[in-house]
Amino acid sequence: MCGIIGFCRTSEMWVAPSLDSAAPVVPLVGAMHQTLIANHAAGISVPIASPLVLEGLRRLEYRGYDSAGIASVDNGSLLVRKDIGAIAEVDALQQLGLMPGTIAVGHTRWATHGSVTQANAHPHTDMAGRVVVVHNGIIENYEELRDGLHAEGIVFRSDTDSEVIPQLFARELGDGCATLEEAVRLVCPRLQGPYAFVVLSAHDGGTMIGVRKGNPLVVGFSDHGVFLSSDVLAFSEHARWMVSLTDGEMAIVTSSGVRFLNPDGVEVVKIPSMVDCVWADVGRDGYGHYMLKEILEQPSVVSRCGHGDNDLLVDAALAILGARQVVFTACGTSRHASLIGRYFFSKVARQFSDVVMASEFGYFAASLNSQTVVIAVSQSGETADVIAGVKLAKEAGARVVSVVNRPSCVLAEMGDYLVKLGCGAEIGVAATKTFTGQISLFYLLAHAMVNKLQLGRSNLEQAGILLHELLQGLGDGLEPLALRLRDREHLYYIGRGVNFAVAMEGALKMKEISYIHAEGMPAGELKHGTLALIEKGTPVVAICPNDETHAETISNAMEAKVRGAYVIGVSDVESRVFDHWIRMPAVSSLLYPIIAVAPLQLFAYHMALARGCDPDRPRNLAKSVTVK
Repeated sequence: MCGIIGFCRTSEMWVAPSLDSAAPVVPLVGAMHQTLIANHAAGISVPIASPLVLEGLRRLEYRGYDSAGIASVDNGSLLVRKDIGAIAEVDALQQLGLMPGTIAVGHTRWATHGSVTQANAHPHTDMAGRVVVVHNGIIENYEELRDGLHAEGIVFRSDTDSEVIPQLFARELGDGCATLEEAVRLVCPRLQGPYAFVVLSAHDGGTMIGVRKGNPLVVGFSDHGVFLSSDVLAFSEHARWMVSLTDGEMAIVTSSGVRFLNPDGVEVVKIPSMVDCVWADVGRDGYGHYMLKEILEQPSVVSRCGHGDNDLLVDAALAILGARQVVFTACGTSRHASLIGRYFFSKVARQFSDVVMASEFGYFAASLNSQTVVIAVSQSGETADVIAGVKLAKEAGARVVSVVNRPSCVLAEMGDYLVKLGCGAEIGVAATKTFTGQISLFYLLAHAMVNKLQLGRSNLEQAGILLHELLQGLGDGLEPLALRLRDREHLYYIGRGVNFAVAMEGALKMKEISYIHAEGMPAGELKHGTLALIEKGTPVVAICPNDETHAETISNAMEAKVRGAYVIGVSDVESRVFDHWIRMPAVSSLLYPIIAVAPLQLFAYHMALARGCDPDRPRNLAKSVTVK
């Protein structure tokens, strides 16, 4: 599973308010049949859909995938082309962008059920080629469904759970369902587990239907037609308006327009929102890699966080202050940011909190209650482990603060309080600017808890300026350092207090994109085992700004140095312990994480290049981890 997108050219017209109007946007479904008729009468050709779907898939590459494919309907015939490999490779082999038809669906797959083969790539069809499906999620009872269909003589072409969906639709159509809509409504209750899918029929007037249960699905409206996608980024350059489906809802797209049905099959009116223009910008702006561009965008991210919505922050801060227990839950980079947030809460607001990694959160669910606030942190808002933990928290009566970056996501819908980062699209798989956005937001939350939000904003503004100045000159020193150390097999990162989490994040970046074993740890733990691994020339990165942790961290770095370590100091003050000094500006001790992480990100970036790795697309990793 990974990215799905469908597109249908329609004659639908939208009546939209002016940008300063509060009036809702009202869809006039099926009101303009004559538009296409007039176009044909005037000799104007209707462009094909596959190039737009292909472009959408390219915009979703950042999510990670191992295969790709597109299906289209042309003159009542269904055409499917798919293969393993990068989209550019599949397109060159299969000519995805030249497929005929004004309606098409596409998918980038990340293998969960079945190995990486052409047969297992999406889209999937039924035996007779009547319907085709692209699917995100896991059909938990697929073995039972597959066995039942196999007993009826259905032959499967793949090893995936996804293929049961089109086979079930075709069976219902064969049993007398008049429309694809009826078949979808009969099949969906039989599918267990979270999913989102788009199904396209070759024999139902080119109908395209999207259904969402647990996993996100959004509808975009453009001058060209209607998009369905798991990610607004797929169509943000073309569509000005969008609608997010809620759980159990269905979007039925035909050449006449779109209808929306609730889980009971009752037609509903959806009020669209504008697509945030910041999500339309997915170019590299002349940079060699998205990761470098996004690292250099961090000063503007800090500035944007400093100009966020006061009311949202204050509401969340009051909820946190009123809780008996506060628990962060997150994974990976977001967990490291949460560790820094915990430190901010303690230092600024004297509020104790805990951080539990999302994959372990369920094992602590027994202690949750109505006096608990859970701060759920996820860049994508789709992280399966985080969502599972939030469900348990809400069942226990806990309140949830959702901290997300994507404008439309599952976690945003689940939260009692929503705080958006506003970092814009982050295309590089290794998170950089969203980490800085998260810790900036936690810094503001901590200050909001003690009624000092304006002071927090002012401090952030100054930190953003200093970060910009720092980033201007870092590359000259880090590139030679990376070339010197590129053949090392192990790196160790140490820090104390809030800097410990920065050390962990620096190590994670190194692991993710350069494939070097890197480990981040509290500096005081170095002598409790890890010193045994230090040999002559072993790089040890010490995050030791001139704060309350400085002297002790320097002492720990010296312990490593006398055993042969090559010590890289990240600090605003020089030390004779350092074999290489990454100099950063002096700031308030609470703001050092915002400054210190940038050199570590750039160091990992240059190390990846020195080792011939692609920093934007690290092997075996996906941007959005939507399965447990």
